[in-house]
Amino acid sequence: MTLRARLSRPEILVAPGIYDGLTAALAAEAGFEALYLSGAAVAYTRLGRPDIGLTTMSEMADTLALIRDRVDLPIVIDADNGFGNALNAQRTMRAYERAGANALQVEDQGYPKRCGHLSDKTLIPMAEMAGKIRAMADARASDDTLIIARTDAIAVEGFDAALDRAAAYAEAGADVLFVEAPRTREQMQTITGRFGDHVPLMANMVEGGLTPVTGAADLESLGFSLVIFPGGIVRALARTAQGYYQSLRQTGSNAAFADRMFDFDGLNATIGTPGMLAAGRRYDGGDG
Repeated sequence: MTLRARLSRPEILVAPGIYDGLTAALAAEAGFEALYLSGAAVAYTRLGRPDIGLTTMSEMADTLALIRDRVDLPIVIDADNGFGNALNAQRTMRAYERAGANALQVEDQGYPKRCGHLSDKTLIPMAEMAGKIRAMADARASDDTLIIARTDAIAVEGFDAALDRAAAYAEAGADVLFVEAPRTREQMQTITGRFGDHVPLMANMVEGGLTPVTGAADLESLGFSLVIFPGGIVRALARTAQGYYQSLRQTGSNAAFADRMFDFDGLNATIGTPGMLAAGRRYDGGDG
């Protein structure tokens, strides 16, 4: 089933955030139907830096290619603001498609861009963003590769302007709309009431962010088709890693932390080491 077809179903699609092959494999093992490659999560993990536009298109594409080699689930990837003008956005579309993307999320921020739940953002003109969407649609190799148009206008121009921008982006050819950082449940209801019957809608759940954290079932009842939890895995792992390093530094051993970590065999079983070794033996003549 294509991602487009899945989003046409009434059941909401939950896409957890990932940032590498390991998190992708673990999310797939947990039973999710799609994954979200978060630009913020890549910045946090590969750079150890905040989500303020420091990651590059090529770093994201390289990360995506490694993940695609590990899992075959649909992947939605953060394309920031297309990394430039309409021609840059076209190049991003081509590079991400080659790396295995099923959907690109592109936003209407200017430079320097910011996480959607940070302040001091700027926007490009609405017409320029609509042009980027049209350019990306022209550049994609497959109509099954979706364009998710995000507007950050609530924080900059206000809620009504964000709705106007979303409408323009749908008219320009966006396959999914993402109005970032609504502040209240009432705003979320207004978004779905205006667009829910016409185009799939995406919600973004950020722990400690500006939008009230809402469960998938509730978001489905509101009329959302897709919900992402982009940075949750990094916040969970960072908290665990912080505790691990502190424990090791204090005790000089992993023994005190053993009940919160895999042992050697446990991790190998989780990532499929025995199966890969068996597959290798079939090719080297060691197993029949």
